[in-house]
Amino acid sequence: MIYIKSKNEINLMKTAGKVIANLFEVLERAIKPGVTTLELDRIAEEFIIKNDCKPAFKGLYGFPASICTSINEEVVHGIPSLRKLKEGDIISIDLGATYKGYNADAARTFSVGEISEEAQKLIEVTKNSFFEGIKYAKEGNRLSDISHAIQTYVERHGFSVVREYVGHGIGIKMHEDPQIPNFGPPGRGPRLKRGMCLAIEPMVNAGHYTVRTLEDNWTVVTVDGSLSAHYENTIVITEGDPEILTIL
Repeated sequence: MIYIKSKNEINLMKTAGKVIANLFEVLERAIKPGVTTLELDRIAEEFIIKNDCKPAFKGLYGFPASICTSINEEVVHGIPSLRKLKEGDIISIDLGATYKGYNADAARTFSVGEISEEAQKLIEVTKNSFFEGIKYAKEGNRLSDISHAIQTYVERHGFSVVREYVGHGIGIKMHEDPQIPNFGPPGRGPRLKRGMCLAIEPMVNAGHYTVRTLEDNWTVVTVDGSLSAHYENTIVITEGDPEILTIL
């Protein structure tokens, strides 16, 4: 069942979203060679709590940290550790915040120092695919219109969209209906209605779209070892263009 949020509920999610948006700016300044992903997790957790929110990911399904840190060929759900970032790495950070019981969720991929042209293109295409997708996040459109736009844009630029992990509805729960693939034909799925809150999150591989999970039962990596990038925002369907809750 897809839950339509009230204006008050959306305002609570906006508060959580603003904390996330500001936190990404803090994390971007902290990301540099030599920094551990555990340190980034500490910075994030302290920032979220300082801003009257709770880290939405910590303990969710048993996840042990406040943010997911996925480096290079890691797609999603990387666990923060003592691993140090290196010049030329890319790192995807996925995080959520809860304010008065309501959630917001977002992800970004950052460069560590100077990175390759391919890595830079991958980050840009992944981000741009999100904005291509939400052009169709309008009342009356079908959910898969978003999915199709994302896939078409990504593949036109020579990359592939991960199939196993998808976007989702969001609100009181971090993951609500509907599931939102980043691929597929247009004109399918439920019609979009104002008040729907969605986490749209393309995950894009430089190589093939197949992935596997490591022995830690969390970290997802590309099967072929190619780079992967992730970009996500929480949005709300309105009477016009969608409103992005996790961007400044």
